[in-house]
Amino acid sequence: MQSNTSEIPAEAWFKSSYSGANTSECVEVAVSAMDVAVRDSKVPHGAWLGLRSAAWGEFVDALREGHLS
Repeated sequence: MQSNTSEIPAEAWFKSSYSGANTSECVEVAVSAMDVAVRDSKVPHGAWLGLRSAAWGEFVDALREGHLS
């Protein structure tokens, strides 16, 4: 993925369901066919992490299985 959030449309970002409902600690994601971008919702114009969809899937699976906390 590109390293500039201006290249990801603002409407592509959404709050992750893994962020708490009543917390200011939110993670936002933007998804394309091959990639997932992750950023801190409190810093929308800051840095973001780009992952291949497969790597994101492995990360989410590890969360679901309780391997990460």
